[in-house]
Amino acid sequence: MMTAQPGKSIDAMFDAGGVGIRYRLDGAGTYPLVCVHGVGSSLEAWDRVVDRLAPDFRILRFDLRGHGRSARVKGRYEIGDFVRELFLLADHAGFKRFALAGFSLGGLIAQRATLDHPSRIDRLALLATVAGRNETENQRVRDRLHLLQTKEPGSHYDNSVSRWFSKEFQQANPELMAQLRARNASNDPECYAAAYRVLAESDFGGELARIGCPTLIATGEDDQGSNPRMARFMSERIAGSKLTIFPRRRHSILLEAHEEVAAELRTFLLAGRNPENEHG
Repeated sequence: MMTAQPGKSIDAMFDAGGVGIRYRLDGAGTYPLVCVHGVGSSLEAWDRVVDRLAPDFRILRFDLRGHGRSARVKGRYEIGDFVRELFLLADHAGFKRFALAGFSLGGLIAQRATLDHPSRIDRLALLATVAGRNETENQRVRDRLHLLQTKEPGSHYDNSVSRWFSKEFQQANPELMAQLRARNASNDPECYAAAYRVLAESDFGGELARIGCPTLIATGEDDQGSNPRMARFMSERIAGSKLTIFPRRRHSILLEAHEEVAAELRTFLLAGRNPENEHG
């Protein structure tokens, strides 16, 4: 277990049960927060949000297996693989009890982690994630999985950009769009598909009532995949949860709505916090 001091940034590799996982620790605060990115992405997806949270939190991020600079593990992935590696990293960072925020696939990982290890999670934030898909929504995500498994990887990306970002944001941020396209092109197709299968086939809607920690649920008003209907479904099942719908936002709220997301997270996570939980 490391003994890194708040304020010191660390970018390193960690052996999580034989899987090399790249992680970052940032932030000058003492309240531990773990942030989990979505499928096909990397820990850098949280950069803009983390920059705004750094004064108040000690933040652990990592590249999921098969993503970024983590090991390109081949074969079938299960949600339990991601959860196990999350907790191995949290233990390595000295986070005994922590706030947990997950985006998209990361939100499914965060749900499973909280359901399986409730004593470890102080507060939970589920951002642009899914639960309680209806048959139409299930068919859509199965179709996208089929496209990813049978077509060129770029086809999935091209078909998804308009769901992820508004046209105005794309036009205003051409350099960022180019960076994201390059990152997508660097993904290993087999690893991407393995992670996307977990996203497409996981649904913990029937178990959410067991979540007892304070929970924030947020998504974009115009998010088609992680839509407001599912956000309301989650909020109705997690007692006392807070629901936020960002007007006119699509799926990629960590980028297009980073200021709003950071403000919402800070307010939610710091409200009535227990100082006893703050040193891991």
